[in-house]
Amino acid sequence: MYRKSHRYRWLRIIVILAVAGAILLVGGIIVARKYYDTNLKPVSSQQSLVEVTIEEGSTLPEISKLLKDRKLIRNKQVFEQYVRNNGADEAIKAGTYEISPSYGVPEIVSILTKGKIVSKLVTILPGARIDQVKTMLINAGFSKDDAESALNPSNYTDHPALVDKPKNASLEGYLYPESFERTSNTSAKQIINASLDEMQKRLTPELRQAFNQQGLTTHQAVILASIVEREVSKPEDRAQVAQVFLKRIKMGMKLQSDATASYGAVLNGEDINNMTSSQILNYNSAYNTYLNTGLPPGPISNVSEVSLKAVANPAQTDWLYFVSGDDKVTYFSKTLEEHEALVQQHCKTNCGN
Repeated sequence: MYRKSHRYRWLRIIVILAVAGAILLVGGIIVARKYYDTNLKPVSSQQSLVEVTIEEGSTLPEISKLLKDRKLIRNKQVFEQYVRNNGADEAIKAGTYEISPSYGVPEIVSILTKGKIVSKLVTILPGARIDQVKTMLINAGFSKDDAESALNPSNYTDHPALVDKPKNASLEGYLYPESFERTSNTSAKQIINASLDEMQKRLTPELRQAFNQQGLTTHQAVILASIVEREVSKPEDRAQVAQVFLKRIKMGMKLQSDATASYGAVLNGEDINNMTSSQILNYNSAYNTYLNTGLPPGPISNVSEVSLKAVANPAQTDWLYFVSGDDKVTYFSKTLEEHEALVQQHCKTNCGN
């Protein structure tokens, strides 16, 4: 009797311990699951975006540390476990991403594995000089060395847009103004190559033939188009301005372009903002068309399609002079006397002719 009672007592103890263990186990699982689920949630409700760059070859612990340091995830271990549970540890792509603290871990992992890389636009503005293009590249996040290397013409010797460019000349004039998409994987050279591609699209066989009909090589036409680009801002004036310069070239007259005089000074490192108009127009440079007859040695800026077409198909007029007045209107004239009268009438504070 005693033995049976003793045996039942131990059996009850074992059952109680088993039940207690099961309760603890289930409770532990529930607590662990709650902890796991909680740490999958967003860090905050803040909607701002944080830029994060995942380098090529980054390990999962390195990625989780980066996200934790940027306050984008709650817990590194939970993030790593979620990635592994979903077979995404080999699927995360390198690149620059914009992630919000309001994103949960599942959304963050989805972004990183789908490669939703941030892209930004790099814009080369019309009428920009090559030194200004370099500054644009640096402002877009490229290093100074990368920007300078990208602008080295030796990188593009076989590019069809440059077949008429003199061998030792810079890329000045040939970088077509456009906005180009940049991701973290885009190099400065790719941006410049894309700009040259756009220039090639504009330099069609028909346009090159039209240049020839004006007595110009393609390179000479690009030079003249760059002067037109810099002289007037209104597209509707450019065909007339191109006609003025072409007529002057045929007559052996100096072009007398303010823009060429300014470019020559800038090319020699001068700060034209600290120079008078007289100093600029008399600055000794091969580019100064007040001092030299004919076209300057090379383009003075990049060119738009409008300016290229203006040189290819100039207006049919007899103008020999023009002045851009204080009212931003361009006035054309046939004689020097007419021109000087227009300058007196429309050019009180600033003069461009």
